[in-house]
Amino acid sequence: MAVDRSDEPSTIESLAAAKEILVSTGSGGVGKTTTAAAIGAMAATHLGGKVLVLTVDPARRLANALGLERFGNAERRVPDEAFSEAGVTPRGELWAAMLDTKQSWDDLIARHAPDPDTRDAILANPLYNNLTGKFIQGHDYVAMERLYEIYTSGRYDLIVVDTPPTRNAIDFLDAPERMADFFSSRLLRWLIAPYRSSIIGFASKPFYSVADRILGSQFLSDIAEFFILFQSMYDGFVERANAVNQLLGSSSTSFVVVSTLEAAPAREAGFFMELLVERRLNLGALVLNKVLPDFMRDRKGAKAARELCADPEPAARALRPVVGDDPSLERVLGELGENFANFAVVAAREAEQRAEMARLPDVVATVPALDEDVADLSGLLRIGEHLWR
Repeated sequence: MAVDRSDEPSTIESLAAAKEILVSTGSGGVGKTTTAAAIGAMAATHLGGKVLVLTVDPARRLANALGLERFGNAERRVPDEAFSEAGVTPRGELWAAMLDTKQSWDDLIARHAPDPDTRDAILANPLYNNLTGKFIQGHDYVAMERLYEIYTSGRYDLIVVDTPPTRNAIDFLDAPERMADFFSSRLLRWLIAPYRSSIIGFASKPFYSVADRILGSQFLSDIAEFFILFQSMYDGFVERANAVNQLLGSSSTSFVVVSTLEAAPAREAGFFMELLVERRLNLGALVLNKVLPDFMRDRKGAKAARELCADPEPAARALRPVVGDDPSLERVLGELGENFANFAVVAAREAEQRAEMARLPDVVATVPALDEDVADLSGLLRIGEHLWR
């Protein structure tokens, strides 16, 4: 699909300056969480304003890197000391929060319940904790609710959202509509209908007789009560689902797809980028992590590596005054040349793959493979420098 992007941001820096929500998506293990945190740190440092990094990924990798002992549903500001230790003075503020599913559900019930009695009855229902923790689409739906709540509060100039891995991110996108569909489904109406009336239809009587013997009538009654109470909030669910979908598709929101150039993550990234374009959601950028450096594709370097493989003796002769007369020197130099030549082939393939993946997003940023894991704000900012370029 040909898209005119002449007026759209051409760097992640300008993308962060132009948008209010950036949604970081990608497969597990590709650096998605780190990328989200790095974008947030760079935005707070260079663009100013209040920036929130919101993670809905169950992994808790952000806390140490952001200088926080822990964080949860309540947003916490990254301390000034963390920036001072990184040698920078931020123009704005960096905040962080991680989705607490239980607390978010409690807040959701309090917000949508038609009255205090309904709210209290749902929260006191014996199945509430189990169902909200394990309910299909429950985590994804409440994550979207939390994002919408924070966005509409107006407290932040930029929200960077770290989503679950790609396939789950699709559930993340579909969660509002699926949740609304479920609470209006024929299956749910059939399940709770007998408990709305004292008369059970003849067709359903055998099922409930068996279910009562196996599960117990109290168990079925608790289920029915829970969903009857939930249906009282149906209008609020639908209204909020529509608002969330409009927010995701608005000009305020953009998606940043994160990947490596390994086969499986690259396929996932390609699949998700196609899906975003198909749904007419804003595909702002592709971030490729652990990319081999550009010098690996230098023709002169590749030529020197081939010559070293073919005849390492001249290079060994030049090095002997420095390293001594080691008999293994020629073999080592030959292996170095072969390794460089092999990496050069991989780097060339990466460049071709990168060019193919770059046809959809307007911005493509690359981060080289790093020698050590990111453990502090300074490390996040080093990654951010690559992203900003």
